[in-house]
Amino acid sequence: MKLIRVDRKTKTEKRYSPEMGRLHTRVTYIRKFLLGIPVRTLHKYRETYYGEVKDCEDCLIAK
Repeated sequence: MKLIRVDRKTKTEKRYSPEMGRLHTRVTYIRKFLLGIPVRTLHKYRETYYGEVKDCEDCLIAK
């Protein structure tokens, strides 16, 4: 068993962008685990309809 591992997981979320409004998008999280416990999120990004990869800081989670 490894002590530290980095894991990538994709899930669908509802997001809000001021330019496009509400949208459902696939968000990929890159997380660091220590002994199987998540320590922190290193990066999260989403892929647009056109294939561009964008950082999730430009859109907010829809409420």
